[in-house]
Amino acid sequence: MTWSRKASEIVSSEITPRQLVLDRRKFLAGAGALAGAAALTGLKSVVSPRLSVQAAAGIDGIRKSSLSTTGEKLTPLKDITHYNNYYEFSTDKYEPAGLAKDFRTRPWKVEVGGLVHNPKTYDLDDLLKLAPPEERVYRMRCVEGWSMVIPWVGFPLSALLKRVEPLGSARYVAFTSLYDPRQMPGQQRGVLDWPYEEGLRLDEAMHPLAILCFGMYGEPLPNQDGAPVRVVVPWKYGFKSAKAIVKVRLTDSQPPTTWNKMAPGEYGFYSNVNPEVDHPRWSQATERRIGEFFKRKTLKFNGYGDQVAQLYSGMDLRKNF
Repeated sequence: MTWSRKASEIVSSEITPRQLVLDRRKFLAGAGALAGAAALTGLKSVVSPRLSVQAAAGIDGIRKSSLSTTGEKLTPLKDITHYNNYYEFSTDKYEPAGLAKDFRTRPWKVEVGGLVHNPKTYDLDDLLKLAPPEERVYRMRCVEGWSMVIPWVGFPLSALLKRVEPLGSARYVAFTSLYDPRQMPGQQRGVLDWPYEEGLRLDEAMHPLAILCFGMYGEPLPNQDGAPVRVVVPWKYGFKSAKAIVKVRLTDSQPPTTWNKMAPGEYGFYSNVNPEVDHPRWSQATERRIGEFFKRKTLKFNGYGDQVAQLYSGMDLRKNF
């Protein structure tokens, strides 16, 4: 998945209303200037999808982050919700929408611990209350060889990490997704080593563009897109953004990650979007945007170089891929 190019401030009036999105003709006419990811707080928006974002969050309007992105057309909602990489349900990209239809996202708890001063298990309702008021909304984009421009709903992951107060020895953040083969039929097969695990360096996780995500298009996340809570790391390939998270653990050593364990020569720990480093079986110099026929050039760090390149100063990004 890929994300934005330049930081810019967007006022709340520029946010595309859901009804406009659902009206395809109006959406195609009016959404061309919008790109990326929305982020907000809101318990009731998860409980009741019919409530508006503003009412659910208890605010007059949605404040946009200065790191929001603009300039690209949003991927149609139908494509976002019917073309999914979600091996917990199926290796086929078109099947998760149907197979995840009855997935239960309530009750839901996320255990946060490891090298922290204040370990805690959060109910989803409590987790939603952690959003800092100054960071309501993001707009971003994402890449996996194919790419989409998705209006995510969430808030900076750093808000959660600051609350548990990492110890000075903490260097990495590990994420564990739900393991429940009864609900997730893909876990009944040995295609991956379950449960799904991912990880970031602590400074990556603390970056304001790394978000805890609860929804898209101003409504709760669809089950097939990672409900009820996932991470979104826009400058990395999509598999780094773990879905259906149940555990967050801070460690002093690099945590094992699912795809890196399965194929270390193909999927490095960092997995930054980098057109200069080919996958052993295909080029990563280009990507195909869903809904487009022709490929486009892949942007380094998915276009977020101005914001995140300093995280990797002095590193050989061909070796640390």
